[in-house]
Amino acid sequence: MSGQAAVPIPQGRYLPAIRHADLIYTSGMTPRLNGKLQFTGPVRSGDAVELWREAVVLACRNAVTAAQGLLKPGERIAAALSMTVFIAAEQGFTAHSALADFASAFLLDEIGAGGIGSRAAIGVATLPGNAPVEISIIAAAAGRIE
Repeated sequence: MSGQAAVPIPQGRYLPAIRHADLIYTSGMTPRLNGKLQFTGPVRSGDAVELWREAVVLACRNAVTAAQGLLKPGERIAAALSMTVFIAAEQGFTAHSALADFASAFLLDEIGAGGIGSRAAIGVATLPGNAPVEISIIAAAAGRIE
């Protein structure tokens, strides 16, 4: 992922990400582009999970972009240590892990083997702005490997 992407626009009084030493914690990111929600929920139990791939990837991309915004010159995201995927799903939906797998695949593509860390996929009744998904990550920053 190029470092040129704009850091997601906060929708309230919070920072997109915060750094402590080499750890970067992102706020929950929804599938927004330039501050505008691109997808709305809820995820329905009869939906094919593929219908939600783009929303999940956009939310995850926003989390990675927020983390990258705190990198120092010469650094990269070396690992996604933890990811939490919240899914606004109607009762009866059970494919939370399948949706979270889209985010895991994105992190693997973007970061490499370090993109796979611990993960939680959690179903909730609603999310901000009626978003279908919200993702936060904890990432480890490291110097570039030449």
